[in-house]
Amino acid sequence: MKILGRMLGAAAAVVLLAGPALAQQKGPARYGEEDKPKTGAEIAAERDAEKAYKRSLGNIPEQQKSDPWGTMRGDNNAPKADKAAAAKPKAKSADIKTGTNAK
Repeated sequence: MKILGRMLGAAAAVVLLAGPALAQQKGPARYGEEDKPKTGAEIAAERDAEKAYKRSLGNIPEQQKSDPWGTMRGDNNAPKADKAAAAKPKAKSADIKTGTNAK
């Protein structure tokens, strides 16, 4: 009986605390319900906010294009712009050992 009383007490506490929280929520928007008309001050505030946003976009410096994985790629997958800049000189024929597995 003691356990049942404690469980009912806990359930009652949850119900009593949940009531005010549910009363503060507005119901879901209904289909076809129109928004309230905006006042002149709200329209002016939105316009000023939009202008400030556009001004702030102009303060951002241009980012350079970078390729963080450029050094990890093989030559056959490298971007075309990097191929010209990273052209390797050809090895001399005297430096190349053919037919041997020199280590």
